[in-house]
Amino acid sequence: MPPRGRVQRTRSGRDAGGPHPRSPRAGSHREAPRGEEHRYLLFYKPYGVLSSFTDEEGRPTLAAYVPVPGVYAAGRLDLRSEGLLLLTDDGVLLHRVTHPRYKLPKIYWVQVEGTPSPEALEALRQGVWVKGEKTAPAEVEILDPPPALPPRPVPIRERKDIPTTWLQIVLREGKKRQVRHMTAAVGHPTLRLVRVALGPLTLADLEPGQWRDLSPEELRALREALRLGPQRKPRQAP
Repeated sequence: MPPRGRVQRTRSGRDAGGPHPRSPRAGSHREAPRGEEHRYLLFYKPYGVLSSFTDEEGRPTLAAYVPVPGVYAAGRLDLRSEGLLLLTDDGVLLHRVTHPRYKLPKIYWVQVEGTPSPEALEALRQGVWVKGEKTAPAEVEILDPPPALPPRPVPIRERKDIPTTWLQIVLREGKKRQVRHMTAAVGHPTLRLVRVALGPLTLADLEPGQWRDLSPEELRALREALRLGPQRKPRQAP
């Protein structure tokens, strides 16, 4: 496999290993024993796919795209959101990626209804009240021109008399549906949401539905961002 990992498209179904029956405990701080290797994958989650490998309602899941057993998403995206997911079987790293103590920046490109005023943008930066709690300060800026992204299979709803605006929002916390709640709180509902970066990791060469292994350089940068020590070269597919 090339150093950056091969971009792979997989056929639908769970005929290539399927999901592991149990996930690593998010709170576990167990380091890998000597000789044990972990797997670290980047996946471009498409619109309409859950961030899990199973679903009792039969909705599309990661199992249709990622034929790697035993890995789980480090921080989820909801069904209607798209973009970068980190999948791993490393419980220690997974815990740090999702824990607010480590403040790993997450970058989102967000298409909202209307044109936010300077006051609305500043409110997002300072924090807004969502379900009785104030969100942490965020970095927010308008993206002009809009980003070049693959078309969404289900187009956003557009109204002829109301423009839309693309924002870049950087968060260092990860509450459920936080970006959607934040933009709604300032009067600009989210129409499309794409996570494009997680710490030093980016979508880069991936298209929706594609995945690849992290390179050793990417894993090293991620571990440094999470204040973890160095580790051996990550295990990759043959």
